[in-house]
Amino acid sequence: MPATAVVGMNVKVEIWSDVVCPWCYIGKRHLEQALDKFAHKDEVEIVWRAFELDPGAPKLRDTSQTYAERIAKKYGTPTEVAQQRMDQMVQTAARDGLEFRFDRVQPGNTFDAHRLIHLGHERGVQDAVKERLLRAYMTEGQPISDRDVLVTLAAEAGLDAQEARAVLDSERYTAEVRQDEATARELGISGVPFFVLGGRIGVSGAQPADVLLGALDKAWSDHHKPALETYAEGAACGPDGCD
Repeated sequence: MPATAVVGMNVKVEIWSDVVCPWCYIGKRHLEQALDKFAHKDEVEIVWRAFELDPGAPKLRDTSQTYAERIAKKYGTPTEVAQQRMDQMVQTAARDGLEFRFDRVQPGNTFDAHRLIHLGHERGVQDAVKERLLRAYMTEGQPISDRDVLVTLAAEAGLDAQEARAVLDSERYTAEVRQDEATARELGISGVPFFVLGGRIGVSGAQPADVLLGALDKAWSDHHKPALETYAEGAACGPDGCD
């Protein structure tokens, strides 16, 4: 007889992303849209993993440059081209109900933000913390590298302000953030967002909701396959005798 599948266990969806990544915010919305259509939504565990797009970034960058000028310099493209790409992102985000305000953005280091996201995971409010940080950066133009700002945002997302500050004043979750980044390297992840579903299915980029829904369906199916599938059956002996 075929082996019985193990049921009742959640499918884990891990997402490597950064809070200063526009496509990561769009990808989050697409995942949420996919989950709304997924029959087993309540049996999916979402885990946000750390990925720093610029680990060497200062606490706050020089704000004399516009966002388009900085991106153009970083990638070696004309400022006009960078601006066109940003405009396209703004339009894409708007279709998903997001307001991107690149004119307000204050780029900076995101390491501390990732540590608070790990605290959010431990306290059961990780998604809310991730959402609040993304909105603070992409829409409100808040400096999410500033520790006072981070504590306020953490509290708004459901974390205890004193605990959040204590985390930032210590080395807590430093190892966890570094482990996320090490795992990303092992998996060959070089761009975000990057989704890993069920530990075996990878989806790169802010794919449409339907693509993510298909990946969820496959991850669910794979997760509930029999641990052992019988290739052929023949004469055999068991506790009650031989066939």
